[in-house]
Amino acid sequence: MKSDVQVAVIGGGIVGVSILYWLAKLGWTDTVLFERRELTSGSTWHAAGNTTYFGPYRKMTALFAGSIRTYLQAERESGQSVGFHQTGSLRLAATERELELFHAYAPRYATLGIPFHIRSPEDVAALHPFIDVSAIYGAAHTPTDGHVDPTGATNAMAQAARQLGASIERHCPIGAIKRDGRSWVLETPNGQVTARHVVVATSFWAREMLAPLGLNLPIYPTQHHEIVTESLPEIAALDKELPSIRDSWVSCNVRQEQDGLLIGIYEKRPEFWALDGIPPNFKEELLPPNLEPLMPHLERLMERMPLFADAGIKVVNNGPFAMTPDGLPLIGPMPNMEGLWLATGFNVGIGTGGGSAEILANWMTKGQSPKGLDAIRADRFGNDLDQEAALASIREVYARGYQLPDEI
Repeated sequence: MKSDVQVAVIGGGIVGVSILYWLAKLGWTDTVLFERRELTSGSTWHAAGNTTYFGPYRKMTALFAGSIRTYLQAERESGQSVGFHQTGSLRLAATERELELFHAYAPRYATLGIPFHIRSPEDVAALHPFIDVSAIYGAAHTPTDGHVDPTGATNAMAQAARQLGASIERHCPIGAIKRDGRSWVLETPNGQVTARHVVVATSFWAREMLAPLGLNLPIYPTQHHEIVTESLPEIAALDKELPSIRDSWVSCNVRQEQDGLLIGIYEKRPEFWALDGIPPNFKEELLPPNLEPLMPHLERLMERMPLFADAGIKVVNNGPFAMTPDGLPLIGPMPNMEGLWLATGFNVGIGTGGGSAEILANWMTKGQSPKGLDAIRADRFGNDLDQEAALASIREVYARGYQLPDEI
């Protein structure tokens, strides 16, 4: 194991591995990534893998686009499949205002060169025959996105990064993180490691990890349910995969999973997990499911997609993921802590991880902060936000689900 490196990345989920990959692509290969267990062990392994191009915030759209580009690029370089399904996505317009916003978003996609179409209800019915379009006003359609295999994408980037000279240490948890002059010293089971730069990409572990440095990061684990149905003969009979859908009225996302459906729900009263501290032995685990708060959403989904009413439930996954008070990640350097960088607080790590890593790696290697991305800066909350206020904001953001902001 290297004991003196330019960069130490902590966390082997899709975000941390994306950062290692992009640093190597930009020429910083004196790097090592530390993962306490196996790659993807945090929340990446149970993620749905959705990679949409649709983003309501102007600058965030580039992070979505950069993520898909990153994963496909790593696939070509490594030979490791990322399992990309180009199904396209439909963002349903449940109100006239949503349809107006979709039209307002269109110019940014033209600038980015991303196919983006406004579809009528009749078009939606042709693209997705199982949606009842009687109560929608149309949809935004991004036909070239879809979903990836999170494990495949992570391993492709890991392999590509190794090929460029980066290192990965699995089963190597980081203990204390200390400042020593202009460097950082990390305690590991295999001895100390000195690094000029440290990137903390440890999702909901970041808060506890950095508290000894006097940092108060408002990142808390929120429970999030995903439901996988049994196979449905109507889906099995199709000759192509259904586009993913996102619906603010139901507050859910739905995509095809083999011959069934995978549904992610954003309920109105989210539950937190491990607020008193993450269990030290927590690993690749799920939490006990609680379907009762989901029922109003599932009943709405039966109206929107009557096929779902006949579906048997095969699996209910309830896994923790990280949330911040505004639902956006913390990316960038920490003030007065030269060489300490954050890439954490992602609740859509697959969707934005690759693009965020490209942004951060350019920031680190070129020394210039990106323009127009103040919304995701690591220091935007200051250091004095108390837990009660942070949790109240997270509840509100989570409960909004797929509701769109009025600003564009």
